[in-house]
Amino acid sequence: MKRDLGKTGIIIKQHEEESKTPFERLFDIFMELITYTSGDVEETIDWMRHLDKEYNLTSPEYTMEDFIEDLKKKGFLRDPDDQQGGGPVITAKTERAIRQNALNQIFGNLRKSGSGNHKTKHLGKGDEHTGELRDYQFGDSLENISMTESIKNAQVNNGMMDFTLNERDLVVNDTHHKAQMSTVLMIDISHSMILYGEDRITPAKKVAMALAELIQTRYPKDSLDIIVFGNDAWPVKLKDLPYLQVGPYHTNTVAGIQLAMDILRRKRHTNKQIFMITDGKPSCLRMSDGDYYKNSFGLDDFIVDKCYNMARQARKLKIPITTFMIAQDEYLMEFVSKFTEENQGKAFYTGLKGLGEMIFEDYETNRKKRIKG
Repeated sequence: MKRDLGKTGIIIKQHEEESKTPFERLFDIFMELITYTSGDVEETIDWMRHLDKEYNLTSPEYTMEDFIEDLKKKGFLRDPDDQQGGGPVITAKTERAIRQNALNQIFGNLRKSGSGNHKTKHLGKGDEHTGELRDYQFGDSLENISMTESIKNAQVNNGMMDFTLNERDLVVNDTHHKAQMSTVLMIDISHSMILYGEDRITPAKKVAMALAELIQTRYPKDSLDIIVFGNDAWPVKLKDLPYLQVGPYHTNTVAGIQLAMDILRRKRHTNKQIFMITDGKPSCLRMSDGDYYKNSFGLDDFIVDKCYNMARQARKLKIPITTFMIAQDEYLMEFVSKFTEENQGKAFYTGLKGLGEMIFEDYETNRKKRIKG
């Protein structure tokens, strides 16, 4: 679709997305639907068939059956076990992909900053062309000026016989900003992470390693620091993640957040955030005299209030905290919910097996997403 704007000399045309294979186009839809159907493959395929009838998603050369077969070949679907019965089910590879899609949403609503890999909704003096043109503004980079369209404007505005190129003739290629992110990943290694007959540290390490890999490979311009917290908090290296073990520790959440905020204060990136993987039960504080105040029974109001205070401090510094809640205890989930509300951050409540149950709470948009395995 082209539309000639006459005197301006600007031609606007519909932006064309980069070409994708039939599988890639269908896979994007599949990944969105599999999230909203809570991992139900049959329901997802039924929805895709319905959409196919309405929007012609497939073709005689590449049918829905071809797509399903490719999902199996690429390891995203498998036939059920003898005990399970029914149709195809998603694999661990698909579960990881769903988690990664959810994690990508955490990087939304970024403020303008330097050159990075997180796209923002802001248009302006950025570093990725949008395919659209706009009038030149003072301070725009000269390399973004569209000389062809600017000369056309000059010809229309001034005529061929008296050719001059003025500032009002100039148009530039509009751009998206890509913002950089500084992230601190906090991992709870208190003794409660292996109590009550549940191994909570193993899934915590798996989530941490997947998250670290995602940030390092997909967002290489970002910074990532990893810390662990028990009675105290201290930094660890990425290579040490697989070997983390719980200790005879209580949970000093306040110390972890304090260390994370200290690290982020030294970062020059505009966008900063904290990821915290925990069972959600703070039970320890280090007092000003160096002694430890500990209480493992329930939630101690004195300790909890200190946690809420740290959440508010991080909010004032515009540092959102995203909590990955490993436990399912209702009273602990209530604490995490209140903590998240105080910070205006986000929380994932995730089970221990497979996808388990993950509820994505976004207090910035009041949008919830539920994924059931």
